[in-house]
Amino acid sequence: MAAQVKFLDTTLRDGEQSAGIGMTVDEKLQIARQLSRLKVDIIEAGFAASSPGDFQAVQRIAEEVHGPIICSLSRAVAGDVDAAWGAIKNAEKPRIHVFLSSSEIHQMHQLRKDREDVMTMAVEMVSRAKGHCDDVEFSPDGRHPHQPRLPTMLRDIQQNVRGIENVTLSVHCHNDLGLAVSNSLAAIEVGARQVEGCINGIGERAGNASLEEIIMALDTRKDLFGVELNVDTTQIYASSRLVSRITGMNVQANKAIVGENAFRHASGIHQDGVLKNRSTYEVMQPERVGLPPDVQLVLGKLSGRAGLQARLDALGYSLDREEVTSVYQRFVELADKKNEVTDRDLEILMDEENRTASEPVTYALETVHFTGGDKDIPTATVRLIGPDGNAKTDASTGNGPVDAVCRAIDRVIGCTSRLADFQVQAVSEGLDSVGSVTMRIENSGRMFSGRSANTDIIVASAQAYLSAVNRMLASDEEMSLPEVGTTPD
Repeated sequence: MAAQVKFLDTTLRDGEQSAGIGMTVDEKLQIARQLSRLKVDIIEAGFAASSPGDFQAVQRIAEEVHGPIICSLSRAVAGDVDAAWGAIKNAEKPRIHVFLSSSEIHQMHQLRKDREDVMTMAVEMVSRAKGHCDDVEFSPDGRHPHQPRLPTMLRDIQQNVRGIENVTLSVHCHNDLGLAVSNSLAAIEVGARQVEGCINGIGERAGNASLEEIIMALDTRKDLFGVELNVDTTQIYASSRLVSRITGMNVQANKAIVGENAFRHASGIHQDGVLKNRSTYEVMQPERVGLPPDVQLVLGKLSGRAGLQARLDALGYSLDREEVTSVYQRFVELADKKNEVTDRDLEILMDEENRTASEPVTYALETVHFTGGDKDIPTATVRLIGPDGNAKTDASTGNGPVDAVCRAIDRVIGCTSRLADFQVQAVSEGLDSVGSVTMRIENSGRMFSGRSANTDIIVASAQAYLSAVNRMLASDEEMSLPEVGTTPD
């Protein structure tokens, strides 16, 4: 029987370390549930000791998400290990992941300890973690300036470490040189049986290994790698879309596996070949990763609930009667503004439905009005519903309509943030396309992202900016929560 490769998804921990990403507890829970549907083997739910909010997120995932092992990262200090156990102890399959800087450059400049002291820390903290639960992972973390090839390192470990046959070897590769996926696959070829990565390859610096790329490489070339997977590959596309929406990090169009162009053919020669036999230019079928079927129902304002639900079912959304009614109201509003509603429009509609249900809402946008032109001063007026339920209106001028809207929102709330990034993307073709807006704001050195979509770009911009501001306000509340019970040494 072929050996099984296990997947540790660290989207909620290392992925969240991407610049500008900050997820709420509910959003992390939403992603964790989707990762469970994807059937990853381990979910690294967070770093419980890092903040009260992270502890709460790990704890809720441990209690409410079933199937995968639920893991918390921990530094090799007693307080971290105990906090990790406190967060995951109610999981049906808990794991503590202890890491410790181990390279000479880290020992010298970061830990300022000698090799013997570092070895003692590792042994003591792994033993402490084993006192809490049987499943413990240890990661020697660090950067070696003259690091040997990854397969060489793994072979050396397998040949020289006593009892290594009873240990699962795992690899955690970053993408600084664009080699994270290839390094992970090379490690599997020489005996690694756990791979760590993130959905869409997000993460620290240039990101982590892209989990969906590793999965599909192994799935597509079983003849080459000869390993088994537990993953449900048909959940890959839905997982990618969810992570992209919640993090505000768009997937590049030519991204392997999940990019918008991954299965599109522009060349006439390619089109001819694919029409005759898809295997001529497609190494895998789009349905294998959960892409929606090509056949479409034409939906418009006269389409009923049955037609809408049928198309949503085909796209992989499972809704009950009450949820369909809620979505249908928004669908009719969109269909009034467009001649036809496409699959991409429906995906954005569902993204918006899920976003409004899961993200923090301190202030809600009731109305936005703006005037401008090449000879006029752009002016915006916004009306927000505050946390006390009362409405407040204010106005501002700006360098353009979006700037004016953002300044008006700042005036209502009484805070000022710097707009660090502003992206607009047409969701589908045509002048009546829905526009998706992503904004990142900076406040006191912290970055927050917001995202929204609307046929009116200015309205979408107001919603996206307010979304980012609400995340900032929620983060302020999180920082004021009581400290976790144990303090790192």
